[in-house]
Amino acid sequence: MRTLVVVDDLVNVRIADQGPVRTISMHRPERLNAFDGGLVVDLADALAAAAADPEVRVVVLTGNGRAFSTGADLKALAEPRQERDDTQATGDGSGFDRLLDTLADFPKPLLMAVNGYAVGFGMTMLAFADVVFMSTSARLRCPFTELGAPTEAGSSYLFPKLLGRQQAAWTLLSSEWITAEQALAIGLAWQLCEPDDLLAVTYDHAERLARHPVGALSLVKRLLNTPERAELAAAFEREREALAVFVSSFGSSR
Repeated sequence: MRTLVVVDDLVNVRIADQGPVRTISMHRPERLNAFDGGLVVDLADALAAAAADPEVRVVVLTGNGRAFSTGADLKALAEPRQERDDTQATGDGSGFDRLLDTLADFPKPLLMAVNGYAVGFGMTMLAFADVVFMSTSARLRCPFTELGAPTEAGSSYLFPKLLGRQQAAWTLLSSEWITAEQALAIGLAWQLCEPDDLLAVTYDHAERLARHPVGALSLVKRLLNTPERAELAAAFEREREALAVFVSSFGSSR
């Protein structure tokens, strides 16, 4: 039995604990878990809380509804929010930058259970997972070039490392859909599961990891990630600069 942890301030995520395993579920199902400012802030806060909680050893990230996440909610981000000030989440981009840094520096094993559509940031964020489990019904794509936009979330650095140079280039340049089977073949997913089995399989692996001391888990993860952190920070900066150029020229002919 999983215990739901109600956090009043985090309206866009749901949190459940089972022993030392914490599950964070993105919860904007009516928008296919697309990221508005509120979800950016809430997910960063939920991950930071899990990182700081000594009782949490492993985190599972998934989405509620039909999608893992369909990336930026362009409609929501273009409109003023009545219930929450978005300046901390969008505006100058500091909220998204904080989420990226939280993912990049997350000190405990982070498993992602991709339950459906993973588009844009919903796909690029998979590169921050330690292990990705994916429903056989999942479909993914990075639509940046179709939108005339640059890639983001460090994918210009992480995808070549994860997928290989040519596969990363095709994935980021083509804007084409990728099936779950293709994601497994190129190394973006570690294991495929039938939709009804996805969370059970992910929890089983999370609980197996959680049997080990959290100090050892964190140390091994730090050893895995530390050599690339400076290069990833440089990729974040290059992508921010490219985005600034895109924004400044938005509306001009492509």
